Amino acid sequence: MGLETLTDEKIAQLLACPKRVENPQSREKTEAKHRRRDFRVVSEDGAHRFTLFTRQSTRIADGFSAGLLWHAKSGEDVILMRCNGSDHPHPNVLERQRIEFLCHVHVLTERYILANRKGEGFAEVTDAYRTVAGALHELMRRANIQGLNAHIDSPQTPDLFGDSR
Repeated sequence: MGLETLTDEKIAQLLACPKRVENPQSREKTEAKHRRRDFRVVSEDGAHRFTLFTRQSTRIADGFSAGLLWHAKSGEDVILMRCNGSDHPHPNVLERQRIEFLCHVHVLTERYILANRKGEGFAEVTDAYRTVAGALHELMRRANIQGLNAHIDSPQTPDLFGDSR
């Protein structure tokens, strides 16, 4: 199944299926201007593999993202959802809307795929988090992922990487 065959129903199924982190002790890596952490995730039925990731700018406190990448059997890697910080404006191109410097959640949509746009190009404003740890918590809640309780306590806990904001 390739990106072009994904429907909103299939996307919802991929997000809703129970998933578990395989490597909860994943180590943080610093790359250029951000810190990153990647977790291997598998669906409980073993049918799907994912990468759960976090990125935190080393220069901009509100520059962060937590995302879920699906590894399709076709070999494609598809971002299903991404919870971003408030460090940048985001345009919802098809809707002709603009989100101004607020935390927002991107979700892959069939509409954006069919319009030949970035599949996860649509985003909605959220106040569910304000840190990368909160974004990770929200993503795990929305995508039915278990197995990282040692890393996150609640949506507003201090940053996953130890920053106290």
